[in-house]
Amino acid sequence: MLGISADPPERQKKFKQKYDLPFTLLADTDKKVAQAFDVIKEKSLYGRKTLGIERTTFLIDEKGHIQKIFPKVDVNLHYEEVLNALL
Repeated sequence: MLGISADPPERQKKFKQKYDLPFTLLADTDKKVAQAFDVIKEKSLYGRKTLGIERTTFLIDEKGHIQKIFPKVDVNLHYEEVLNALL
């Protein structure tokens, strides 16, 4: 299992420690992975439109094929969705 974000490695390290995450975090500071997976979307914040990364989970099998995509993840409920998809 991997997590990828545009945050720099130092920030990811603190985040991983704070939440005791049991998986590897990878830095995509140039957003090439985000672009490849088409997760850079238009967002609206206080009425202003900006481009940002939409939190998305991809279940990818051992052959590298995407088995399921979870767009617009709600972090409070998401673990149950992923667990159910894996069962």
